[in-house]
Amino acid sequence: MEDGKNAAHGGDAVKKKSFLKKLLTSKWFFITVLILGVSGYATWWGMNWWKDFTAKRGGQTHETQVVPKTDLAHDTHSAAKDATPGPLTIHQPVAQKQDSHGTAQYAANSQNHTVSHTTVNETADRNNADSYAPATMAADGHGTTQAAPVRTGPRGVAFVEACIKPLDYELNHRFLGWRPNDIIRFADNIKNLQLGILEVTRRTAVALAENLSRTGSTDAYVPSLEYAMNSFMIKPSEYMFPSAESKYQEGLDEWRNYQNMLERREERFYRRVDNLVPLLKAYESILGSCDENLVKELGNISTFKADDVFYYTKGVASAMVTILEAVALDFDDTIGSVQGMDVLHHTIEALYHASHIDPWIVLEGSPDGIFANHRANIAAPISHARFYLDVLSRSLTGNL
Repeated sequence: MEDGKNAAHGGDAVKKKSFLKKLLTSKWFFITVLILGVSGYATWWGMNWWKDFTAKRGGQTHETQVVPKTDLAHDTHSAAKDATPGPLTIHQPVAQKQDSHGTAQYAANSQNHTVSHTTVNETADRNNADSYAPATMAADGHGTTQAAPVRTGPRGVAFVEACIKPLDYELNHRFLGWRPNDIIRFADNIKNLQLGILEVTRRTAVALAENLSRTGSTDAYVPSLEYAMNSFMIKPSEYMFPSAESKYQEGLDEWRNYQNMLERREERFYRRVDNLVPLLKAYESILGSCDENLVKELGNISTFKADDVFYYTKGVASAMVTILEAVALDFDDTIGSVQGMDVLHHTIEALYHASHIDPWIVLEGSPDGIFANHRANIAAPISHARFYLDVLSRSLTGNL
């Protein structure tokens, strides 16, 4: 009997050993261990990331220093006293917004009061000179603000440079260059984006040749601007005799020629209300067309057609925001006369957000579905920009 019991116990031990061996060599055991290991590492990494994130936010929130009013006023008076008249650029400090404790607002109020008290006569005398420091702010897309760039050349130079920049990038710096006239097309997203940039460039070329460079309808065209305007009108799909790239490059070269003449004071750049409003109306018209194409038949067109409209609109927004930032520099006195700088900044911010919507793939989901409709997503900032442009043009013409 004892032998039978021992044999039974021995059999149980063998069974347990065999079960453990099978368990340890099973693929499910290794999968379970792998999942537990990855989950543990992800939890550890997430805790460390959250600790660093909260530490950084705490440092940014509490590192703001209060600027003594007396020291700020003393420094500003000293800077104003040391400034000498002439063509040199005066860099006036621009207050930056902060999110904590209202410190920056206090510094800005005391600074603006001091500067306006000490330099009011100098500002009036230099209104048409090269020295200029605009009190504008540019959003960086993350809720913070940065000081706007300072114009250092004659009025109009920054505007022409901004007009050149978008199309010049597409012609000379974009991978594979100009796409609409390619015989073999790998993708059409960049092609439609470039067409949107071209449309803004064409409207700007017309306004620059017909309004911004002339005193009125009886004044002669500037030859460089007239030639550039005609060069940009060539069909974008032309690939030889002449190619679209060559004609567009010629137009940009003529713009640079006009820019050089402005720097040498050989040509003029007019900033009256009747010169600026046609440009704003042309931009408003482009945005209105984009807005209509973005919102009609939501969820009922193909994805391939939806991404064509999306990237065309994105090209329009990216070119327009670059030019309007220069408008804020060169037309500050014209727009400031109707207190329209805030409206212009709202326009720039809306176009900035539209130009930075960058999905991996453009979806045409139903408005009440679970998938995104990227046409509708970009339509919101485009509609805001069009509204603010209309408000600004009405303010300038007195038609509110």
